Amino acid sequence: MSKTRPLLLTASALALLASAASAAERVTVPLTAGWRFVQGDPEGAETPALDDSRWATVSVPHDWAIAGPFDVKARAGGAGGFLPTGVAWYRRTLDLRPTPGRRVFVELDGVMERSGVWINGHHLGHRPSGYVGLRYDVTDFLRADGPNVLAVRADTSFAPSSRWYAGSGLVGKVRLIETGDLHVEQGGVFVSTPTIAKDRAVAKVEVDLTNSGAADTRVGLEIVVTDPDGKVVARQGVPAVTVGVARTETLSAEVALPSPRLWDLASPNLYQAAVRVVGADGQVLDSDVVPFGVREARFEAGTGFWLNGKNIKLKGVALHADGGALGAAVPIAVWRQRFTALKAVGANAVRTAHNPPSPQVLDLADQMGLVVMDELFDQWNVAKTPGDYHLFFGDWHRRDARDMLRRDRNHPSVVIWSAGNEIHDTAYPVQAKAALKSLLDVMHATDPTRPVTMGLFRPNVTGDYDNGLADMLDVVGQNYRENELTAAHEVRPTRKIIGTENSHARASWIAVRDYAPYAGMFLWTGVDYLGEADRSGWPNIDNPAGLLDRTGAVKVSGMQRAGWWAEQPVIHVVRNAAPAAPPPSNDGAGPAPALPTMIAVATPRPKIDIADDWTPADLSPHPETIEVYSNCPTVEVMLNGKALGAKPLPADGSPRQWAVTFTPGEVVASCGAAGPRDTLRTAGPAARLLLSTDDKAVGSTFDDLAIVRAQVVDAKGVIVPASSAAITFAVSGSGRFVAADNAAPTDHTPFASPTRQAWRGKATAFLRGSGSGGAVTVQASAPGLKPAVLTLPVARP
Repeated sequence: MSKTRPLLLTASALALLASAASAAERVTVPLTAGWRFVQGDPEGAETPALDDSRWATVSVPHDWAIAGPFDVKARAGGAGGFLPTGVAWYRRTLDLRPTPGRRVFVELDGVMERSGVWINGHHLGHRPSGYVGLRYDVTDFLRADGPNVLAVRADTSFAPSSRWYAGSGLVGKVRLIETGDLHVEQGGVFVSTPTIAKDRAVAKVEVDLTNSGAADTRVGLEIVVTDPDGKVVARQGVPAVTVGVARTETLSAEVALPSPRLWDLASPNLYQAAVRVVGADGQVLDSDVVPFGVREARFEAGTGFWLNGKNIKLKGVALHADGGALGAAVPIAVWRQRFTALKAVGANAVRTAHNPPSPQVLDLADQMGLVVMDELFDQWNVAKTPGDYHLFFGDWHRRDARDMLRRDRNHPSVVIWSAGNEIHDTAYPVQAKAALKSLLDVMHATDPTRPVTMGLFRPNVTGDYDNGLADMLDVVGQNYRENELTAAHEVRPTRKIIGTENSHARASWIAVRDYAPYAGMFLWTGVDYLGEADRSGWPNIDNPAGLLDRTGAVKVSGMQRAGWWAEQPVIHVVRNAAPAAPPPSNDGAGPAPALPTMIAVATPRPKIDIADDWTPADLSPHPETIEVYSNCPTVEVMLNGKALGAKPLPADGSPRQWAVTFTPGEVVASCGAAGPRDTLRTAGPAARLLLSTDDKAVGSTFDDLAIVRAQVVDAKGVIVPASSAAITFAVSGSGRFVAADNAAPTDHTPFASPTRQAWRGKATAFLRGSGSGGAVTVQASAPGLKPAVLTLPVARP
């Protein structure tokens, strides 16, 4: 079985890799700490002899650009959040030696972008995309007398090369892998479940084996499958075959699984297939372990999406890859908090807009039971920004698509691929259809088990429904304009359809909800993200289109979405100071123009005055509207103990409103006497700080973070929404401060600063444990306010 061990010292790596020669198992060594880093492009940076002692020392994953500063003159402009771009180098010494009969690979999950990789001055390769996973064989260039120097160049100097903030540097994880000369290819194990019944399922296991040795070799396979509890449920061998030198052969087996436990939204059961490559002498030459799920997912033309025999409406959100204050190198703790919050408001699906995410994000979707639309490209041959992927599509799209699908195809959460988003090639149908056919050929060959869609861009303008392009897709996807996609289905009812990108407008949801063939929708967007502020302009640094803000806190738009999407009873009461002017799509509930994301999301909007507080700036009597988001059949509201009357649930789920004259005090909304309730209270003067967290403990690895939220409250603990107090976070004990944020779209304070002004009375700190055990304490203080202290235990690894 594959072994993964933490790298503590370079000597540890040497010992691990040396021992592998006798153990003959695959050994995986994370390359996390001890990287030398410089922002710039020094001559000879790839050579072992370069003196890098004055370079900074960093750990990876690492996004150097998130440190800032924000600059109105930044080359990436608002598209990149006004953050810096450029060339940077990373170097790491590898204290290992070549071993006869063994291969050593370096794997990188993502380098942003236009990467080059060297070992001891030898150029291993380059890749323009920052989202594809890389693997290079370094065996033939290792020095027996050591040490060996790995160097990586990352180049984002051609900005803007994206329409949103994408980070800069070694944003993904890096590892060394040692195998035998006869080894499993990168992404070379593919597990599918073509047969599923109540008492028995069949897992089809296909393994690509490559012989990098000097002689033809006979090898077979041993496959062991364990169930979600870790119990062995199947063992099977595959007879040996001969794999020629420099050849790749595919071995396969069908493994019976008794009484299968299905992967589902509520029960995301995961199996594991452990594959051993066994030589003629019985020695294990390589091994790999692949998690997979037993599940049947399909799209039907007349009824939409089905999972394990159940018809499900996909209630999805599009997500960019940044983590707000953490940049593009995002710890899994951040995604876990976001996914938890999105599921709480009723989301059951995510779309990776507009490139594949890190493999760890898909691992999390597998574990938490979220359906995924995995998207490959934002551009084909026609540009959206001058330096984007259109420069490389012709040369690289087939290889990138293959590698991306091979990396992600074992994830049960992934139910559909997207070949592209709002691709501007469609204005040139001959070119567009040729490009799409090229992609489909690769995608269907690499994964014949899943359908392919794309987010069509104004298809009625470019004739996609008439010229044949739309019907090349397994599932027809369109961004916005739900009525157009419905009409296209009515014209040809055999089309399977899905909303690949949709507005927050209630009408968009109703169009999908009430039309059975519509498989579902993906809101733009699930979480506020850095960048795409070029139309709103400086001082804005982000796009506030999410159900959650940059810190992962639920916004008013998320509260309303819960009333439409959540399965459990929900109720949220807010103050709407402008009920006669419904908000546009990305800020709330009201009608919105059916515009593509490039226009609709990024265009400046009128100020929307909907707040989850009962503390307007004017505390004198004036007209206010109490607005309630709820899926309860009946909602009752009281103001200062006075009943304002009950209102039933409208058929379209629109908010229920009560016009009142403002009076300080308390608003209570409830779903009847026994149902849930929500309360707003008028705040007094700011008196103290309050700290809270959903985390029970915090670990010390890159993926571990505690998210601590600070609120400015009055003497009774009511949040003071107008407060902009400067909150300073001080961390002591077995931990350290990582970053702070307040979700404000115009705050240019560096995220690494421990002092952050409250926005709407709130700020958030991210902290990480250090060491094993003990406790970490965070104190929040602000001038004139009583400080707050919170202590968390540090988890032992």
